[in-house]
Amino acid sequence: MLKRLLRKQKGFTLIELMIVMTIIGILASIAVPNYKWGIIKAKEAVLREDLYNLRNVLDQFYADQGKFPDSLQELVEKQYLRDIPKDPFTGKNDTWVVLPPINLGQMVTEERGIGNVYDVHSGSNLVGSNTVPYNEW
Repeated sequence: MLKRLLRKQKGFTLIELMIVMTIIGILASIAVPNYKWGIIKAKEAVLREDLYNLRNVLDQFYADQGKFPDSLQELVEKQYLRDIPKDPFTGKNDTWVVLPPINLGQMVTEERGIGNVYDVHSGSNLVGSNTVPYNEW
């Protein structure tokens, strides 16, 4: 009699399995959007840090050389950067939007020039969580 009772209790019923699957589905539907939002926030933090570092290096280059660099690669060649960082939203290091200097009100000699890289923005067309496009940060 005990053997027969144990044989009937070996598995789960279909209803029990469906309830467990429903609970797992509900938990996953809550967790996935939070995970995606966390990834976006992390990429935005990396973009902020990269832009801060690039702009800081541009200022250091200008203070040392008396002009802005002609390209981002010049920052690497003169060892102001180890490598050009990747834009976290495009995944490439050649999509940075480079802005040339406008008239800064300073005297520039013809032989030295003023350089071509005054500011840097992201090359992404996506809009940030603060409703400002990344290429305007």
